[in-house]
Amino acid sequence: MNTSDNQDELSQDDLYEHHGFVASKGQEPLRVDKFLMNFIENATRNKIQQAAKKGHIWVNGSIVKQNYKVKAGDEVKVMFEHPPYEFLLTPEDIPLDIVYEDDVLLVVNKPAGMVVHPGHGNYSGTLINALVYHFENLPNNSSDRPGLVHRIDKDTSGLLVIAKTESAMTHLAQQFFDKTSEREYVALVWGNLEDDEGTIEGNIARNPKNRLQMMVFPEGDEGKEAVTHYKVLERFGYVTLVSCRLETGRTHQIRVHMKYIGHTLFNDERYGGDKILKGTTFTKYKQFVENAFKVLPRQALHAKTLGFEHPVTGEFMRFDSELPEDMVNCIEKWRGYAKHHES
Repeated sequence: MNTSDNQDELSQDDLYEHHGFVASKGQEPLRVDKFLMNFIENATRNKIQQAAKKGHIWVNGSIVKQNYKVKAGDEVKVMFEHPPYEFLLTPEDIPLDIVYEDDVLLVVNKPAGMVVHPGHGNYSGTLINALVYHFENLPNNSSDRPGLVHRIDKDTSGLLVIAKTESAMTHLAQQFFDKTSEREYVALVWGNLEDDEGTIEGNIARNPKNRLQMMVFPEGDEGKEAVTHYKVLERFGYVTLVSCRLETGRTHQIRVHMKYIGHTLFNDERYGGDKILKGTTFTKYKQFVENAFKVLPRQALHAKTLGFEHPVTGEFMRFDSELPEDMVNCIEKWRGYAKHHES
């Protein structure tokens, strides 16, 4: 083991774990700095090397240098003397678009670009920073995050329910677990779907080659069960507008499932949808798509409808939200393009 003399006086018990990974069975020997680059979002090689110099990188319980080669089964941790910033919640006066509110819950319409909870590289400006400013004593969920019953990705817009009491948190979380909540999204995807409606099934887990992506494991040998029901709303030739109803709520579920059936979300950079995946090679078409990307500079996904049983009254409540302007404008462009090419 290639250990560093740095910080010998600090044991693992004095430090806080910020990241932890176990190298998979198929892991070829790889320098720990390169290994961590593949796993940590927003990390730079320089930051990782600085962390190694200061003795913050541990493998199997010992400090290692940046040139340590990670092997299959190694337990790699990044440790610091301070707790992860996501646990230091600073209230911030950020306006919220509150669709509904009563004594036990609220429904918010999250704009695209807002991170739901603090995490690596995003410690302020999040939905939770706003919630702890506007509301006191929100209950923590199982991950110690105040008010959060479920979440949506940073660049996805749309509806979220927030619990204001412990009992509402328990009741709502149970509905999501039991799949009795209703969640419908609208997405613009590449390609012309063969069927007008269908169901996508396939377990979802992290991609072992790229930890920032999730992927489908059709054999079901890894990951968690995931089910998405889709329905075509409008066809534009090279792209299609679809409604997706979630039966389960896995990380990136719609983005991963649609890619799996060959219809990656329009402008979904993480999953390759920011390239021209369908259409012609004409310069004019390329220019049109580039303009559509500029109009909608994120994945084309909006959490449109949210339904659940009220934890106190037992009444089923359903909320609907308008598509945001960037998606509307992008859809209009494609609608115009399709009409022009039909004629």
